[in-house]
Amino acid sequence: MDQQVRPQHTQTESSASDADTTLHGTPVVGGKAYGPVVRPGERVRVEPADPGSHVVDEADREAEKARFVDAAAVVAARLRERASHASGAAAEVLIATAGLAEDRGWIGTVTKLIADGTPAPAAAAAATEQFAAMFAKLGGIMAERVTDLNDVRDRVVAEVLGEPEPGVPVPDEPSVLLADDLAPADTAGLDPKLITALATRLGGPTSHTAIIARQLGIPCVVAVAGLDDVPAGTPVLVDGTAGTVVVHPDPARAGDEVEQSRREAEAIAGWTGPGRTADGVEVAILANVADGVSARAATAYPVEGVGLFRTELAFLDRADEPSVDEQAALYREVIEAFDGKKVVVRTLDAGSDKPLKFVDHGTEANPALGVRGNRIAATHPEIRTGQLDAIARAAQATGTTPWVMAPMIASAAEAAEFAAEVRGRGLVAGVMIEIPSAAILAPAILAEVDFVSIGTNDLTQYTMAADRMSAELAGLTDPWQPAVLSLIATVAEAGTRSATPVGVCGEAAADPLLACVLVGLGVTSLSSAPAAAPAVGAKLAEVDREACRSAAQAALATASPADARAAAAEALRS
Repeated sequence: MDQQVRPQHTQTESSASDADTTLHGTPVVGGKAYGPVVRPGERVRVEPADPGSHVVDEADREAEKARFVDAAAVVAARLRERASHASGAAAEVLIATAGLAEDRGWIGTVTKLIADGTPAPAAAAAATEQFAAMFAKLGGIMAERVTDLNDVRDRVVAEVLGEPEPGVPVPDEPSVLLADDLAPADTAGLDPKLITALATRLGGPTSHTAIIARQLGIPCVVAVAGLDDVPAGTPVLVDGTAGTVVVHPDPARAGDEVEQSRREAEAIAGWTGPGRTADGVEVAILANVADGVSARAATAYPVEGVGLFRTELAFLDRADEPSVDEQAALYREVIEAFDGKKVVVRTLDAGSDKPLKFVDHGTEANPALGVRGNRIAATHPEIRTGQLDAIARAAQATGTTPWVMAPMIASAAEAAEFAAEVRGRGLVAGVMIEIPSAAILAPAILAEVDFVSIGTNDLTQYTMAADRMSAELAGLTDPWQPAVLSLIATVAEAGTRSATPVGVCGEAAADPLLACVLVGLGVTSLSSAPAAAPAVGAKLAEVDREACRSAAQAALATASPADARAAAAEALRS
C-alpha cells in the first residue's frame, strides 16, 4: 500500500535547507511512503534491584505478589482480546505473546524475588534480564522472543504502577513509524491508513515485524543504521523496495516518487490472475493463512488457493489438546473458504518459541534445534495422529483432498514415515524443506512424497547459522543469499527431474523480483501473505520463462545478496 502524504511542516520543524540524508537497511516490503516520523511512546523505566536488597516489608509481600500476578493476567487478557479481533500471523503472535505474560518460569522467578523483598516492578525487570540473557544465548528462534518478553515486562510493570499501557501512538495524520524494534502486540494493531510505512533499527527480513508489515501491505525496511538520530516529526521518505530511508527529502521530489509508486501499485492491483509467465508457463499464486478468518479474507485477493495453512492456532494457549472434532471444524473453515481449490495444510509446528501447555517439553539446551515440528511425534505420536484424523474428517465432510505436509523434516526416512501416515488417510503427502540436510537430500526425499514446499525463512536461518532477529546479521538472513538460492536450485532441479511439484511458502515468495528467480530455478508455486499476490503475479506476467532462467543463473553466479538482486534485475531488463 502506497500513501501520498504531504504534511505541512514549519521551516523550524523540517530544516528543509539541510541536505537530505539516506539511511540504508534491508528491504522487506516494497513501495514508497512519505510523511512525518512518529515513534513508540516512552516505556516505564525500572532498574532491577540490587541482589539482596529488601524494600517490601515482609507483611506486605504476599499482597505485592498478588499485585504482580493480577497485572500479568490483565496484560495476557488484553493481548488475547486483540488476538480475537486479528487473524493470520497477527493473531498467532499475539497469542504467543499472551502466553509469555503468564509463563510459569518467568512468573515464578518474579514472585520468588518479591518473596525476598524486591518490589514487583524491580523484580519483573530482574527476572526479564535473566530470561532475556538465556534466550539470547540460545539464539535462533528463541532469540526472537527477547523483544516480546521485554514488551510483556513493560506492559505488566505499567499495569502494576497504574501507568498507561505502552505502545504506538495513534497519529493525527498519515505518518511513518520508526523504532528500535517493534513488539508483535504493537505491529499487529497498526492501522495502515495512519501508519503508512515502518522502519526499524533492529530485526531481520523474516522477523515478526516484517511478516506483519507484509500482511498489512505497507512499505517496510529493517536493520537501518542511524535510525536513532531521526527525531519524531522529521519528514522522511521510506523506499521499501530499495531498503532506504531518506531524511529531509525534497518535498516535491518525495511527493512525485510516492505518486509514481502509487500509480504502479494501482496497475499491479489490476492483476487478477491466474499466475503464469508471459509465455504461458503456469505458476500457482497461493496464500498463507492461519484460520478461517484469514482464509476468508484471502479470497478477496487474486490467489488460487492456500499454499500454507498454519495450524498452530488450534493448539496454542490451550491447557489441553483440542479434540479431533474441534480441529476438524477449524480445518473445514479454511477448506470451505477455498471450495474446490488447492489447500496445503502444514501439520503442527510447535515447540521452541511456541510451546504447548499440555506437553512437557522438558529443558532443551537449544530449543531452536530441538524437539520442534514433526519431531514432537516421536514422543507424542497421538498429537499428530489426532491432527491427521481431523484433516481427513474435514476432507470427507467437504468432499476434497487436501495436501498435507510436515515441518522440520531432515531425512528421507522421516519423509517416508510421514507420507505413509498421510496416504493411509487418502490425502496427498508432502514435506517442508527448511533444513539444509533436506535440501541436499532432495532427490531421495522427493522419491518418498507427492510434493515439497520450501520454507525459506527457516532454510535461510539454518543455512547461514544466523539469528533472524539480529540486525547485525540481517544481511545473512536475506533470502537472496547465493548459498540459499543454491539449495533452492538443488530442490527445484530434483523436482523437475521427478516431475514433483516444488513450492515456496516462505517470505521470499512475496518478493516480485525474487519470485522470477524462483520460477527460473524451477519452482512451480509461490505462497505468501495474500496482499503480496498482485505484485508477484503482475511481475511474472511481464517476463517469460527464459528470462526467469537467465535471472536465476545471474543471481547464482554472485557472491552477495545485493549483487544477486542487481544481477537478477539486470538480466530481466535485458
